[in-house]
Amino acid sequence: MSHFGATILDAEGLRLSGAEKTFFREANPFGFILFARNIDTPDQVRALCAEMRDSVGREALITIDQEGGRVQRLRAPQWTEWPAPLDFVTASGEAAEQAMFLRYRLIAAELKAIGIDSNCAPMVDLAGPQTHDFLRNRCYGSDPGRVAALGRAVARGLLEGGVLPVLKHIPGHGRASLDSHNDLPHVSADHASLSAQDFAPFALLNDLPMGMTAHLVYEALDDRPATLSPKVMRVIREEIGFDNLIMTDDISMKALTGSLTQISRDALAAGCDVILYCNGPLAGRREVAEAAGVMNAAAQTRAERALKMRKAPVDIDIEAVRAQLDRLLNKA
Repeated sequence: MSHFGATILDAEGLRLSGAEKTFFREANPFGFILFARNIDTPDQVRALCAEMRDSVGREALITIDQEGGRVQRLRAPQWTEWPAPLDFVTASGEAAEQAMFLRYRLIAAELKAIGIDSNCAPMVDLAGPQTHDFLRNRCYGSDPGRVAALGRAVARGLLEGGVLPVLKHIPGHGRASLDSHNDLPHVSADHASLSAQDFAPFALLNDLPMGMTAHLVYEALDDRPATLSPKVMRVIREEIGFDNLIMTDDISMKALTGSLTQISRDALAAGCDVILYCNGPLAGRREVAEAAGVMNAAAQTRAERALKMRKAPVDIDIEAVRAQLDRLLNKA
């Protein structure tokens, strides 16, 4: 089998244009990601997913951000609206682990029914006093062990529903007081504090199939953003022990500066396996695909290993699971 293109790319609209189909056939991206602009009806999303897979001639991974709260691309009335994770965890109290498992099992069922087989969750960044508002209520809490246990419940719910989880934002975005969509955050904590706190949930979940980097500078480790830093990537691989597929966070975010070609090459040189590029024109996608090329042998091995973790969903009675979740939340 030829190696996958070292990219995860998106589409401009509700269906692929002819130019996009041709481009994807040539670029052969590892996978695709969907946004709100790609979502209208269940049938339309299914058709779009089928076109994406058809363009590369295989069951390519299709991912989405369906955390709940502000970050959910599938919305009412066709899909379930969820409260922000932090509010949900607080509301479910002692039952939070089981509640999170059920919540993401239901999310997985909704995703899988329309052809989506990955979700960019769990997000195990720790909430702290300085955590920027763009991230804060997306967190699960501030205790590393508890956050890891909740992250494990999220991953289990997704995996049982046939959906691959993406662990983010590795090695930890919680200390950032800026929004990396607009600025490059700097974190001044020393390495020992980062290891004991921020990195800990990722180390406990280092067996998950995929991870997504954080666009921020850990001053104790390097003066380059984590996504572009060989030193930080070494910490992720060796100290945190995450040897599965690592995608960048979206390289079009303002935290990163430079040309798309330079960023793509630097991220791969640092040790990322695949470049995530979103919300850009076709010309931008072409530039990224060309710069990223095909996966190297190690990345290809990790990609194939991740895909092997896609399982057929365990059958569930959706209404019974909803009722079980309601009972848990009402007891809490």
